Parts: sequence; structure tokens; C-alpha cells
Amino acid sequence: MHRLIVGLVLIASVPRLSADERPTRREIEPRVRHLRIDGPREWSSFPEQPEAASIDIEFDAAPNSGPVTLLVRQEDVKERWTATLNEQPLGDLVRDENPQIVAFDVPENVLRESNRLRIEQRPGGPPDDVRIGEIALVDAPQDVALEAGRVDVRVVDAATGAPIPCRLTILRDDGVLPTVAIAPERRLAIRAGTIYTLDGQASFGLPEGTYTVYAGRGFEYSLASARATIPGDDVKSLALEIRRETPMPGYVACDPHIHTLTHSGHGDATAEERIVTIAGEGLELAVATDHNVAIDYGPLALLLGARGHFTPVIGDEVTTRIGHFNAFPMFPGQRLPDHERGSWEDILNDIHTTPGVRIAILNHARDLHSDVRPFGPARFNSVVGEQQDGWAMRFNAMEILNSSATQSDPLQLTRDWMALLNRGRRVTPVGSSDSHDVLRHFVGQGRTYIRVDDSRPGRIDVDAAMKSFEAGRVLVSYGLIAELVLDGAHHAGDIAPAAGDTVDVEVRVLGPHWTSATLLRVYANGLLIRETPIDGGTREGLAEGVIAIDRWTLARPAHDVHLVAVATGPGIDESWWRTAKPYQPVSPDWEPMVLGVSGAVWLDVDGDGSGTPAHTYAGRLVEDCGEDLGRLAEALAGYDAAVAAQAALQWERRIGPLQSPAARAVWQAGAESVREGFEAYLAAQRETEIARQQGSPDR
Repeated sequence: MHRLIVGLVLIASVPRLSADERPTRREIEPRVRHLRIDGPREWSSFPEQPEAASIDIEFDAAPNSGPVTLLVRQEDVKERWTATLNEQPLGDLVRDENPQIVAFDVPENVLRESNRLRIEQRPGGPPDDVRIGEIALVDAPQDVALEAGRVDVRVVDAATGAPIPCRLTILRDDGVLPTVAIAPERRLAIRAGTIYTLDGQASFGLPEGTYTVYAGRGFEYSLASARATIPGDDVKSLALEIRRETPMPGYVACDPHIHTLTHSGHGDATAEERIVTIAGEGLELAVATDHNVAIDYGPLALLLGARGHFTPVIGDEVTTRIGHFNAFPMFPGQRLPDHERGSWEDILNDIHTTPGVRIAILNHARDLHSDVRPFGPARFNSVVGEQQDGWAMRFNAMEILNSSATQSDPLQLTRDWMALLNRGRRVTPVGSSDSHDVLRHFVGQGRTYIRVDDSRPGRIDVDAAMKSFEAGRVLVSYGLIAELVLDGAHHAGDIAPAAGDTVDVEVRVLGPHWTSATLLRVYANGLLIRETPIDGGTREGLAEGVIAIDRWTLARPAHDVHLVAVATGPGIDESWWRTAKPYQPVSPDWEPMVLGVSGAVWLDVDGDGSGTPAHTYAGRLVEDCGEDLGRLAEALAGYDAAVAAQAALQWERRIGPLQSPAARAVWQAGAESVREGFEAYLAAQRETEIARQQGSPDR
């Protein structure tokens, strides 16, 4: 292909051109058009009807005796779109939702006096709402066409004055990422309008225009910016400072789901680029999880001089026909779990018996892969956390946030996780990026903070980190942190004794200045017990990095519960930290969101030293009441709706259906919590029945 994806243009030998010498730019299609093939619209933010299904333009030009450059603006490209000029393939647009300029090489003698340019979606994919236009020809090869002036950037840590790994984002005033002219180096990872740099320095060329250059380093750091107008008489030198604005002392920033093109075979981030991007996003514990291979980032990180910035962990995304599981840590050269096994029992047994492995994460459980959607309604009762086919639920962690595969309902997986806790599964919540790319879905956007010493990022105690991970001593972050503390001492993963009549609750919502929170929710056994609006625009009187603090007193519950805090806020539209659209949407409507979810804190009310799940309480009551449904309904009056739902599950499993008129009359006469729990369970069961009646239930 002739398309330049990332602006890797050798520029060292290109002389500065005067205004009179600069190449001529000719507009072919100045408008930006909304395109879509036949079918329903993908997103409600687009008009019901597209302007066209494709770009098909005829134009006159002089034949080209040398290479010239075709520039195209694209936005929201998810499927494969191809550009051809006079039946000559130029290449594909970039599969990336970010608005950006892509550059295609037009080889010599391709242009004629009469020309036809087509840009169209390749057959076989679903309708893809895109915006394409601002098409121009520049009568020069890319190394000249893309550089009307130069910018030198140096980014330092404000606390030390030393250069710092970071990500540079270059945006036009209309928010579009330009293709940059820059020489490739191992210390850099480059895409449209995006440069990761290991040493905080970069020198690059830009087309004519006015730009804002942003510097950041992931969730914990500030975002600095400076303006640059091109062309100019001199090279623009920009000095930027970033600081650790949301420090997380005692927590390690971990991304437990990372891929490379080199080892997974798809995406676009090479192994070398992945090292640079990990450092540039401020990650401290990076788990390599390419598909069905075990990769050690350590030697390459050492070679690139990045080993001091993070600690690598060897892992494997065990990619099977019936689900994907991340397994880690692993040893170099060891045997891998068998991804050809046909049941969760065999797959998870193989994972757990792999030498060194402590963690087995169920990945993107609501997504369809190989015609299986593990937590779709056909297979999973989301109210009680029950796998309807009896598949072994022996994973000890699950993704509740995957920033490359977000959900139409951003909190669905969080509710699924809390249902698993009620079912008695001790499962750690996980935030991850699942990044395969440099720019499109960048590494570390979704992340998990693990409670362990973080004082030396390059020498994290992996064993201690795995112990904390297993115990649920984590915080899940996607642009926010929600940190829940009971009685001033008990954090995520802890069991807090309920010694008195009340429990002191504190939730801190954290985030840098470039993100905000608008709502804080607290759940007990997955049931909403508190909802507090947050004024995201004011942080007056709070420490830097603190958005809000909510302190209150909880009356001692009647039984053990797990408490979880969830903070949410508006998503980010700018390409320096864009929150992605849903990967497999179930609706054309979408509201971008950032969120932070605490790990669960168990409140030990019965004093047995453990957190007793709703399923255990329900099992005792069903056992005690025998076949007397009325007695069970009376006994459940002292418990919450989560226990009631678990009792409904166990009653139907052991005794009989609850939907007959006689049975309904009995439990509907019970307390409100009983009715709520039974109704929710039965509604989820009905969803399963409906899904299974369909021809392809997982779809």
C-alpha cells in the first residue's frame, strides 16, 4: 500500500522552502460529507439519511511525472474504507474514530487529464457512519507536502525539571489530527497528530495552519499545552511542564490487558512502540497479553532505556472459542494453557495449573467473539450472577471496564460483577485498555490501581502485587478514581467489622484537572443506597487531584454486605484522551462517560470474621424453610433484595417454579425487598428464555 499511516517521513535531507517554493495545494472536495452504505444508521449523532454511500469525484489535472500527495480528512471510521484513483488502489483509510488527516502517495503517471477518485466501504461489513472530505492534491511527495514549518518540543517534569516520557497530541483549531512529518526513531511512537516520546523531546514538521500542542502522561498527570502557527520564519520551540496532579501513593498503575501487532498479528502497535507508549502513559505494571503467546517486555524495555519506568509481567490472553481469559504471571519459556479446550472447566483448570499463574481474568464478557457472548442473557442471569449452562466460573477477576470495548451501558459489567459477588464468587474487578494500537485505543486508558508499594516503578514487587490483586485490593479507573474507606481504616478488599450501630463512610473522587465527575453512587450488595450529585466545576478547598469528598454515616445493616462506590462524569471528546464509542453497540444512542469504581469492602455484621455473600444467607433460609414458600417469604423480610433474589434462584433450583399463580400470591404478599428480589430474578430468567428462543441467541 502507498498510504502513509503515521507520518514516518525521512526529513533530514529536506531543505526549508521559501513561500514561493512551497508546493501547490489544489482542493478536490473541500466539503466534509456524511457517508453510509444502505442500512440503519450506526449512531444517532449522525443524520438519519447520509449524503451518499461513497465519495465518487471526477476532476481534471495535469499528468504527474513524479509522486504527489493526496490528503483526505476522515472521522469515525470503524470499518474498512478504500481509496482508488483512476482504478489504482491507493490504500485504506485508518480504522480510527478520531478526526484526522491521512496522506496517500500518488505514484508518477497515475494522474491524467481526466481523473476519478473513489472512496468507499469494502463489502461485507455493517453500515459505518463516517465523515470524509477536505480532499486535496499537493504537487509534491509527502516529505515536502506535509512540512510547511517545524516544531521542536521539550517536556519536563515540573517537580524535577528532568525530561519525562509523555504523549504529545497536535490538534488543528477544528480538533483534527494532522499527519506529521517526522523521522522515525526507536524512542518515538508516531501516529496522526500523536507522538509518544521516551525522553520528552520531539522535532516534527506540520502543514500550514494553527495548532495546539498538548503534553500529557496518562491519568495521574496534568495536561500542558502551547500554540504554534505554521509557517513561520523560525522553528517553533515549545517548552512544556507536566506534573503528577493525581498522585496515587501506595497504589501501582497497572494495565493487565496489552497487545502488540508484532505478537498478536492485528492492531498497529509494534513491540518497540508498545514499550514507548507504556512509559508515555505513566503505567507502572504492564502485563503483556498477546493472543495465545507469552511475551516478556523486559529485554526490549531494557534495550530502549525504558526499564526503569515500569515493571513488565508476562501473561497470555488465552483466546478460546468460548471466551477470552487473561492469565498471569508466567515464566519465560514455560508451557501455555491450551486454548483449544472446549469447556470453561478444562480451560480454567489448565490456566490455574500453569506454573506461576495466579490471576485468571474473564475478558469483555458482554462482547460477541466466535459467536459466543459469555454474559449475554442467553447464558447469564445478571441479577443473581448465575451461568445458565453450568459453565465453571473459576476465574478470579473480570473486566468491568475495557476502554477498547466499552458498552452502550457503561455500568452493565459493574452490575454483573456485583451480582457475582452476591452469588458467592470472590472476583476482583478489573479496568484495562485491551490496546492493540498506538492512537485509536491507547494503552492505559482503562487501568487498575493495585494497593502495593509504588515507590520504584521499575522494581515493583510482582508477588506482593498479585496477592493484592487476588484479594481485591484494587481501584478501577477510566478517567476517575472512587476510593471507598469504612471507619477510616478499611479499604477495597478488606473486611470491616461492624462493631457499632453505625459505620463511618468516606468516598474520595479523584482525577486530574482535565476530567470531571458529576455523580457518585454507593451500592450495598449491588443495590443503590446513596446517590450524590457532584459539582464537577469546583474543587475549592480540596487538595490537588481531589474532585470531591463525601462523608456520611451508614446505619448498621441487618446482615453482611459488600459496599462499592462508583463515580461518573462526562466523557472526553478531544483526541488527547477521547473516550471511545461502544465497541459492539446495542443502541445508536450513546452518552460518553468517564468512571471510577472502587473494589468491594465487605462489612462483617454477623461477626464471623468474613464477608458472607447473599447466596449463602439465601441457601440457609431455603434449607430451613423446606417447601414452605410462605415461611421463606416471612424469613426473607429481614434481608435485602439481593438475598431475596438468591433465594428465588435456589428455590427454583431445589423445589419448583415461582411463576404459577399460587406461588406468586405467596411471595407477592411478602415484604417489599422480597417482591423486588423475586421480580428481578424472574425478569432476568424471562430474558434468558426469550434469547434462547431466537435462532442465534448470543447475537
